[in-house]
Amino acid sequence: MIDANTVTTPDLNSLHIHEGVVRVFPEPVPYLIAWEIQSRLHEERLLDLQVDTVLILEHPPVYTLGRRTGLSHWGGSEFALCKDGAELYHVNRGGSVTFHGPGQIVVYPVVKLDRYAAGPKQLVWLLEEVIIRVLGLWNITGCRIAGKPGVWVMTPEPHKIAFLGIRIEHGVTLHGFALNVDLDLTPFQRIHPCGFPDCRVTSMAAVCQTSVAVCDVKQKLAQTFATVFALNPTTVV
Repeated sequence: MIDANTVTTPDLNSLHIHEGVVRVFPEPVPYLIAWEIQSRLHEERLLDLQVDTVLILEHPPVYTLGRRTGLSHWGGSEFALCKDGAELYHVNRGGSVTFHGPGQIVVYPVVKLDRYAAGPKQLVWLLEEVIIRVLGLWNITGCRIAGKPGVWVMTPEPHKIAFLGIRIEHGVTLHGFALNVDLDLTPFQRIHPCGFPDCRVTSMAAVCQTSVAVCDVKQKLAQTFATVFALNPTTVV
């Protein structure tokens, strides 16, 4: 686990501006297709055949089990978990089990780590910073909690609104974070999100008590990511 209180906060003003690409997908992308895109981008980035790239998208309903997933976190029955049509995949990111679905935005940065952060902890801080700034645009106060990566809101008890799980291979990142915007939260009740049995989950729409346009949040995420990471992006929709 990463303790936000022990992270040396990066100096955002010292980051050099880098060229990159931000791809915003208007329609949900199946998980395996998104993974194929990530994997290809990762290989090309290692060979300097591709610039840093950020994918911003939604998935059809899918559960993913990270490297820290315990049997008790998801019950061990694929049939029970997927009876309503969701898919299930074991993945190589950090963290435990989570759910993705339409109305939740997933951001996958495939970038060279040392351009932006001194290590994984600083990268996590930067990704959380993107989320917190975007939430602020909807007057939602996002919080970090020590030992619990991701972003939380206090309503007044802590509710998780954004999930984070990354992997770094040969200095290039994979996976990323997911922000609950406007979706049915029922699937989270079937798991222990991030491995926490007492983890309450919320969304931007639930906090705002009104619908939130996913397309608007995608655009703000693209802009804010570019600002925080000092990325000069060519945005591809």
